[in-house]
Amino acid sequence: MSNQYLDPNLKVFSLNSNVELAQEIAKVIGVELGKCSVSQFSDGEIQINIEESIRGCDVYVIQSTSSPVNENIMELLIMIDALKRASAKTINIVMPYYGYARQDRKARAREPITAKLVANLLETAGATRVITLDLHAPQIQGFFDIPIDHLMGVPILSEHFKGKDLNGDVVIVSPDHGGVTRARKMAERLKAPIAIIDKRRPKPNVAEVMNIVGNIEGKIAILIDDIIDTAGTITLAANALVENGALEVYACCTHPVLSGPAIERIENSRIKELVVTNTIALPEEKRIEKIDQLSVAPLIGEAIIRVHEEQSVSTLFD
Repeated sequence: MSNQYLDPNLKVFSLNSNVELAQEIAKVIGVELGKCSVSQFSDGEIQINIEESIRGCDVYVIQSTSSPVNENIMELLIMIDALKRASAKTINIVMPYYGYARQDRKARAREPITAKLVANLLETAGATRVITLDLHAPQIQGFFDIPIDHLMGVPILSEHFKGKDLNGDVVIVSPDHGGVTRARKMAERLKAPIAIIDKRRPKPNVAEVMNIVGNIEGKIAILIDDIIDTAGTITLAANALVENGALEVYACCTHPVLSGPAIERIENSRIKELVVTNTIALPEEKRIEKIDQLSVAPLIGEAIIRVHEEQSVSTLFD
């Protein structure tokens, strides 16, 4: 494909959450980022102005709803409204990271289901399609009544480890029961066995490691998760693996939320290297030597082209 994408009806816009990734994606597709300004009134209300005609166009808006989550969601909703009123033909929301996804069911009485609420907000605002990466729970796809393309980070993370010269037997480890499917996908790609950490969580963001199911002794362990937030789970898991005889521990995830004490915990943990993607922009102070960030731009760019040209997206993962 030449560097210039030929269809003038494909427009890509970026909001503020991850401009660097948006620029990379635009480059992969071969388009310039659309012109729009996002500013705030003095009381903090968001004002958006689209500075080019998008009438009859297929518009792709790139926005991760990462921290500051509420501001980024509001920006996105206001942008969708602006696009709808400016007569865009389709409004395709590209959310590398879908925030509020961790409350996807009522785990306790009187709890909200925020993942569904966000889906409702996007649809009501006027989104016609969503492209996202590694939802916290795959069934969130069913919260939408519009098409949703669910991309996977596992192939990108797996390729990274395939390219590494790991001396020894590898085992892929899921830090909890919920992530077993993800671990198995990586294990298939790396032709390695899996192990599971059985943990109990007394309250949110507090993890308590119990025991390890599977053989990890004398092996190189690769922990895989979708989100690493405060890094409590992953660092406790790494320490438990080493204490139980793992030679080395690597960790990887798609979404580096890395809030609160995360960086300090990773720095002081038994994790040799943490591999993440750039679905969430990492500020300078979080780019420590232990963290290696891979780009999802080629994957998302290719997915946008396929959606636009009405080709299969799932074959990206065959």
